[in-house]
Amino acid sequence: MRWIVFLVLPLAFVLSACRTVPRVTDNAAGFRAALAGVADRPNVMPGSDAERTGIAGVKGLLGKIDAANVRASTSKVYAPDCYLNDTLKTLHGSAAIEAYFLATAETAESVTATFDDVTRSGDGLYYFRWVMETRLKKVAKGETIRTIGISLVRFDAEGRVLVHQDYWDSATGLFDHVPVVGWGTRAIKARL
Repeated sequence: MRWIVFLVLPLAFVLSACRTVPRVTDNAAGFRAALAGVADRPNVMPGSDAERTGIAGVKGLLGKIDAANVRASTSKVYAPDCYLNDTLKTLHGSAAIEAYFLATAETAESVTATFDDVTRSGDGLYYFRWVMETRLKKVAKGETIRTIGISLVRFDAEGRVLVHQDYWDSATGLFDHVPVVGWGTRAIKARL
């Protein structure tokens, strides 16, 4: 009876490795679902006070992520039922985002972003192009980590963020600086 296990297990392993249907990893599914979930909600009007307030709010909050700014701004900038994906984590709701930003602020000496420009697309999405500088307490001590990125934002009619999707190189911006993990990500990049 044991010989069946030794024959069947390797055969099952070989057959599973030879599947004919390729697997699809869809990292954008959550973002698309979040956008679809707010499609029927009114967007901010271009040129309105709400649009100016929304843009200024995003820039103000992400421009300096520290505990005082996060506590004062997050619930004003993000709608209660919003979606955020910053490539490291996906969050739902302004309360969860505030907790995440507070945890980020606690682990950092400083997190600041400067914004190069903001553009509104024809479908009502806003693109914030930025440069972020981060100094972490326990990772890359004393080093400023500078990364570039884009935040794609969908506002509600009041100028609060409903959907926020970041596009940035989190490997270079964070993981490359973590001991052992950084060595692994750099090794993988070198082999590609």
